[in-house]
Amino acid sequence: MDRRLERERRTIEAMIVCFCRGVHGSRDELCADCEGLLDYATLRLQRCPFGENKPTCAKCPIHCYQPQLREKVKAVMRYAGPRVFWRHPILSVKHFLDAYRQTPPVPGTAASERRSK
Repeated sequence: MDRRLERERRTIEAMIVCFCRGVHGSRDELCADCEGLLDYATLRLQRCPFGENKPTCAKCPIHCYQPQLREKVKAVMRYAGPRVFWRHPILSVKHFLDAYRQTPPVPGTAASERRSK
């Protein structure tokens, strides 16, 4: 996995751990629901067509999460976003800065073909 995608994976993992501890009361390990969500998010990152150029999920033109799981991730981010900064300030700042990156065109579209020439 590319460095950028690995950092995204670590960020979503930190958020899910924060959420699971705060909402589900888990301590040492994630609950089964949160573990499944982390596995799903990791799989989606591994298959991301943008690779190193991946925008943050909120700005991504491709919605690769199933609608139900997308809502779960939104709930995780709403809860963990303000809290995870205190445990993982560097990841949080980098994720915040990534939100300001220009969203690349969808790979395989005419716009991305024009840019590569």
